[in-house]
Amino acid sequence: MSSHAVVSRVRRILGTRRVGHAGTLDPAATGVLVLGVGPATRLLHYLVGADKEYLATMRLGVTTTTDDAEGDPVDRGDASGLQPEEILAAVDRLTGDIDQVPSAVSAIKVDGRRAYQRVRAGEDVDLRPRRVHVSSFTVVGMSRVDPGQLDLDVHVACSSGTYVRALARDLGRSLGVGGHLTALRRTRVGPFTLDDAVGLDDPPASLAAAVLHPSEAAGRFLPTRTLGAQEAAAVRRGVAPAATGSPGPVALLDPSHGLLAVAEDSGPRAALRAVFVG
Repeated sequence: MSSHAVVSRVRRILGTRRVGHAGTLDPAATGVLVLGVGPATRLLHYLVGADKEYLATMRLGVTTTTDDAEGDPVDRGDASGLQPEEILAAVDRLTGDIDQVPSAVSAIKVDGRRAYQRVRAGEDVDLRPRRVHVSSFTVVGMSRVDPGQLDLDVHVACSSGTYVRALARDLGRSLGVGGHLTALRRTRVGPFTLDDAVGLDDPPASLAAAVLHPSEAAGRFLPTRTLGAQEAAAVRRGVAPAATGSPGPVALLDPSHGLLAVAEDSGPRAALRAVFVG
């Protein structure tokens, strides 16, 4: 299911058009997709760049057109002779700050069109490397599958914009045998994990109950500042408060801990970036 299809279903379940997501999850993947509902859709902007974590299976010995199991095999190697220490050394080289060429079937726009749209139209797509950060790339299991192929179960924690299937491709390439992704499960987006999630097949009441109050949601990933009654009343009128002293966006709460706005310092005062009250 695509992320757009998930949003459409949640709109029907909750009876509102105001639903959005904080970053696409590939249709072949499972796991965490953070949604914003109602006024909280304006908070999604602050989650798009959040770090993420994944559990994945990478198959060494086969390269595909899409760097995952959805594509056609284009090259085969022999991974039967690979030693664990050799694999772990290659994994280590793909950890930290790396320059990664995104998968050609990514959602990156090239001259106004998504890269995957161009690939599916038969065009050649040449994407530039991007600096990403892989804070953790750990092999948690190895298993022999077909002759000449080896499956690695891995845990990856990385910056936004990192493609796990590109890690599988580059790992196989560095070992000289090719590689692609066969399974992907996103386990965390910023502060939100699988433990916070509900399934689309759960009862509608469970989904409705899982919707966080905007102030609680904002407090998960933004610093908060509770205003006094006078400052809160001024923010309700669109008047920005004094600077917060924070280097980034801050969630402003009223004395009852309701979400008033998200603000960022701009000189001696804070600029209101998103206001949640009239």
